[in-house]
This record gives sequence, structure tokens and C-alpha cells, in this order.
Amino acid sequence: MAEPTEEHCRFFVSYTGVKLPFTLVNAIEADALSNRNTFIRAYYDPAGILSGFDKVVYGEVELSHRYVYHPNGQLKRAEIVMLDEEPAALSFDEAGTPRPEVDAAAQNEGWRSS
Repeated sequence: MAEPTEEHCRFFVSYTGVKLPFTLVNAIEADALSNRNTFIRAYYDPAGILSGFDKVVYGEVELSHRYVYHPNGQLKRAEIVMLDEEPAALSFDEAGTPRPEVDAAAQNEGWRSS
């Protein structure tokens, strides 16, 4: 999966909920980032769909999510990377139900392993 580009990037104060993909809240302008220690850098595809985000704390990415969707708009895969932890990949069927073959499916789809 290609890394997102700055071209479709927006910034937020936080996120809410526990269901994937996370809902980002309190949008902020890029020029306000110098006054913040923590912010969310979110990436969107050309259609405006959230493709991932990085939670930046004191200049370091502490949490990263990347999303891929089914044609019907349901989440297909999510890759979650937390600072100093192994990446986790989750797969979902077209109804949004988690699939049990998470790691194997994610590796077969070309997710990076570190």
C-alpha cells in the first residue's frame, strides 16, 4: 500500500469512538500546528475518504492507522502501528464484520511487516 501524500492532508485535534475507521474531530488549520504539542495528521483519497492518519506527539508519530475500503464503502483492512509495538492488521468482510484470518490476509495483501 502506498503511503499517503500531503496533497490530501488535513489536521485535527483528536478522534472519537473505538469503531474503525476512527472519527476525527475538531479540525485545525496547518498554520496552527506550531502552537500544538499533539495533533492528528489525516490523509484523504481524492474522493474525500479517510485513508489513514498519524497521531503526532511532540514531533513523533505515536499512532498510525491506514485504511482500505471495499467497493461498497465498508472498511476492508486497517493497519495500526503504535510506537514501539509490532504493527497489527485487521481484515473485514463487505458487511464490516471482522475476519478471523487477519494476519494471513493482511500479509497476503502486501502490508508491510515493520
